[in-house]
Amino acid sequence: MLLHRIQQHFVDGADLQYQCAQAVGPALEAAAAALLAGLTGGGKALVWGAGVSAVLAQAFVAQWVGRFERERPELPALALGGHPLAGVTAGVDGAGPAVVRQLRALGVPGDVLVVIAAAPTADALALIAAAHEREMVVVALTGARPGELPDVLKDTDVLVTVPTERPARVYEAHLVALHALCDAIDVQLLGEETETENLEP
Repeated sequence: MLLHRIQQHFVDGADLQYQCAQAVGPALEAAAAALLAGLTGGGKALVWGAGVSAVLAQAFVAQWVGRFERERPELPALALGGHPLAGVTAGVDGAGPAVVRQLRALGVPGDVLVVIAAAPTADALALIAAAHEREMVVVALTGARPGELPDVLKDTDVLVTVPTERPARVYEAHLVALHALCDAIDVQLLGEETETENLEP
């Protein structure tokens, strides 16, 4: 019984990944184009996620600043709220408003805000509003219940909606989606890899 339950996680995850290949592929292609436009225009990526999604945000930024699977120059990216003092702002209670201030301090026109949220939160909506004030493009990754996100995003923004409400599956799909974005950026910047290139395990 327990073994079957464990194995079912892999079966369910694989089934969702197959669905996502068709369901979110076009949106991820648009997201990659938005990120590349920001990069080539001199902008950077500001990435935010809450809870488990914060770990995904940090990993995504690490793969931009460091590398994904191929050697390349560093790409400008920063995880919002990633510093221990990010939530400490004079006169502001809670990390949410402080993260919005962080975006207002760092974001400029041409930058791209990447929001990773299994379900939309007030902080996510506030960050998107602040990004629009800074004339930034937004790429939002969420689950099957995007809530108000479609209403607050602009035509130039990109919404990537994973077709499940189960948090664990959403996180897994978001990780694959972020890896796909890293690979898409690398291919557009470096071209297709050759047979002699060593891919990191």
